[in-house]
Amino acid sequence: MNYFTQIFALAIAAIFVQNFVLMKFLGLCPYIGVSKKLDSALGMGMAVIFVMTMASVFTWLIQTYLLIPFRLEYLQTIAFILTIASLVQLVEMIIQKTAPALYKSLGVFLPLITTNCAVLGVAILNVQSEYNFIGAILNGLFAGVGFTLVLVMMAGVRERLDKAEVPPAMKGMPIAMIIAGGMALAFLGFAGLKF
Repeated sequence: MNYFTQIFALAIAAIFVQNFVLMKFLGLCPYIGVSKKLDSALGMGMAVIFVMTMASVFTWLIQTYLLIPFRLEYLQTIAFILTIASLVQLVEMIIQKTAPALYKSLGVFLPLITTNCAVLGVAILNVQSEYNFIGAILNGLFAGVGFTLVLVMMAGVRERLDKAEVPPAMKGMPIAMIIAGGMALAFLGFAGLKF
């Protein structure tokens, strides 16, 4: 398999087949919480792409050059969470300075990227899958793209539902959960893809 085919296979797998939100059920809090408006969903998605990619870089380096050589693998979770928290603080400061409206619309969900299990999940998956440095970066990038894709899709559907006639008992969270289940079933169709 040539290099570009491997990258394409990794992209399809991370975005569609093994989507963190719909297949692994990680990152559901921002998926449901931020998906009410398309602009805030896109902003959150971009922040998550950046954090997942950078977390993949730093956690791979920490695991490979610090934890394994000094036999400190048992500190993996703590080291990864501290790295992710630092990156989220950086992103939060940048968004607050460059896009105050987006910062305000994201509200509490921006600092919650620190505890977003999808970000920690991709960092741990990179180590467990024994990706090389480039593979870890690409897996983090594509996992972030998959997260953003489903977040934006959900926001688009929920914005349309605000204008639709929905039975009163189904308004809000009930219809959001039904849509999320339908999207998960649709993405399950990609599970049959083999490379």
